[in-house]
Amino acid sequence: MTLSSLSLAAGLLVCALAWFAPQVAWPWSFADHMARHIAVVAVAAPLVAVALADSRGARRVSPMLAVIVEFVAVWGWHVPAAHVAAQTSPLWFALEQASYLGSGVLVWVAVLRPTLSLGGPVGLLLTSMHMTLLGALLMVGSRAIYPSEICGGAADQQVGGMIMLAVGTPIYLIAGLVLVARTLLADTPRKVARS
Repeated sequence: MTLSSLSLAAGLLVCALAWFAPQVAWPWSFADHMARHIAVVAVAAPLVAVALADSRGARRVSPMLAVIVEFVAVWGWHVPAAHVAAQTSPLWFALEQASYLGSGVLVWVAVLRPTLSLGGPVGLLLTSMHMTLLGALLMVGSRAIYPSEICGGAADQQVGGMIMLAVGTPIYLIAGLVLVARTLLADTPRKVARS
């Protein structure tokens, strides 16, 4: 089994667990839903992207366009009306999760190209920043933004924000630092050869 097929299988397994595992803590827990969202966008998406990174289509994806698409998907689904729809309708839940996976894979495929220079780390930094901001807004809110039929109150929402901050932010930050190191190490032999 190749690294590519192993990565794809792992990504699809994470998606299956995120989508089909029984809900915990509350019938429609916001924190549970956030854990599933982060599993798809920050764990499954990069694993799937590793399997797709060498494809021709991947070489054409602009990191900045991918970041904008993911930003719209993530923030759009956190608008209360959209979030209620995704938590209470299997069809809207499927659309939400498909957009998380699709936009997440788009970002990771765009930033993992070895010829990208510093565009990849910048894309991950911007993604990390907007996810950190959303997680912080959810965590510090003293009242629930979402109605009680999908959220266990302010505490449930705050735990959801903490999950976004504790899991999503470090994944994007560490991956960005790895890509910076890769870029700098790749440039070093060229500089030495020119000297």
